[in-house]
Amino acid sequence: MRDVKVTVSFDMRAPEWGSPASELYRSAIKMAAFADAIGVDRIGLMEHHGSDDGYLSQPFTLAASMAAVTSHVRFMLGAVILPLHDPVMLAEQIAIVDLLSSGRLNVIFGAGYVPSEFAMFGRSLKDRARLMDKGLDTILRALSGERFEMDGRPVHVRPLPVQRPHDIVMVGGGVEASARRAARFGVGFGPMRADLIPVYEAECRNLGREPGFYSRPKAGMPISIHLCENPEEGWAAIERHAVHVITEYAKWADQEGDASRSPFKGLHDPAALRKAGLFAVWTPDELLARLPEMEAGTTFGFQPLLGGLAPEEGWKSLRLLERTLPRLRKAMSELPAE
Repeated sequence: MRDVKVTVSFDMRAPEWGSPASELYRSAIKMAAFADAIGVDRIGLMEHHGSDDGYLSQPFTLAASMAAVTSHVRFMLGAVILPLHDPVMLAEQIAIVDLLSSGRLNVIFGAGYVPSEFAMFGRSLKDRARLMDKGLDTILRALSGERFEMDGRPVHVRPLPVQRPHDIVMVGGGVEASARRAARFGVGFGPMRADLIPVYEAECRNLGREPGFYSRPKAGMPISIHLCENPEEGWAAIERHAVHVITEYAKWADQEGDASRSPFKGLHDPAALRKAGLFAVWTPDELLARLPEMEAGTTFGFQPLLGGLAPEEGWKSLRLLERTLPRLRKAMSELPAE
């Protein structure tokens, strides 16, 4: 059997021309309960700050609400931008959500890259590496139950989570330093590139430990799938929302420096964006046809509220997923393990 995961994610963007934020948040919690009931593997929640469209800024709050209405699905929060936060406060939030979910939480910490976010929190991008290392050390020690001092502050976090902290915490990133950091702290890894996995595995073994859990990105796979009966009608429903999402990500990428090197360059054009395949509009049969090319550990990802998409459109995709999942699981069981 080939283990391919199904993830339903929410970034909670609510552009002013889309569905109201209050409607989207209520729908997201109902959708989480539905995803849990139909056997989805993971719910993904992201984090960014200061976005005009209200990108999710407090993933732990939403995860806590979703944990209360679910029983089986795991929560993957990430990337949580660790340098922007007080690590002691993060440790407390992790503990509470892990308790509420009975140990169904993972948190991928990232270093961040958007200058405006760092300015908003009074932090410097130049301090990212130091703040990542200090934050990870503090969180892991605090969640292990240790009493200690950090910069003269007494740290004593209670209650403690259900899971071992090293089984909750992951490091994410797209550079070799992130792979080495995950190995050094003995935690899982969420790479943006598959070629970083061997770096992580080798570094773990150099340090005398087995690698932890890691996700496996698949080149060429869409970041979001919308299931529909008619792909032309499905694309028409999500087009404006997909363009909005990619345009907003491009703005953040441009803040890093050379806009000509942006991976989103030119994708504000709907035809170009559709051709790029970042947002797939597939029938259930088209989804199943992609399964043989999926490596073990990769993911089919869905965003039913993509860029403020009307909840009724998102529900259409989720109900098709409900009908398709039994066929998908059966097909997985018939594929040879890798």
